[in-house]
Amino acid sequence: MKKAELMQWKKRLEHLFRQYKYVLVVILAGVVLLLLPPLWEKEGAGEEETQAPQEVNTEDSAAALERRLEEALSQIQGVGEADVILTLKSGPQKILAQDSETSISERGTEASVSSVLISRGSGEENAIVVQQLSPQYQGALVICSGGDDPEVRLRLVEAVSALTGLGADKISVCKGK
Repeated sequence: MKKAELMQWKKRLEHLFRQYKYVLVVILAGVVLLLLPPLWEKEGAGEEETQAPQEVNTEDSAAALERRLEEALSQIQGVGEADVILTLKSGPQKILAQDSETSISERGTEASVSSVLISRGSGEENAIVVQQLSPQYQGALVICSGGDDPEVRLRLVEAVSALTGLGADKISVCKGK
């Protein structure tokens, strides 16, 4: 190429740059933003796994709470070794986001409800959890060696009530062997 042609190309490019400089800045910003999410995903990958909703087995969660209660109640003065039995009214529940459609036709009104799903790539879809409800307990039985002392019984009933949400009438404390 000749020097005159190169100068002409340079002038054209300068003119185009001056004319479209804001468009080029927006495109450049878009490219930068497209490249950033993979960096965020790598940094937050461990956090995402811990925040993902996990299936909770009702019996396992009740048994785990029973063990924790037994350990905590055994620490109260005068209780001794404590055994706890909890009965469930309802287990933990997840309320999912739903999409509803209503259509009116000559035959009448039709309504359909479906769960809202979010795609996480590679064919994986998860439902959107709007609310998680804790399990509701029906009653509790505490068996311990200090269960005949009224002061110990009161402390046990207060502790179990505070941790399970049960009223005093739903908690029974008995003396063990």
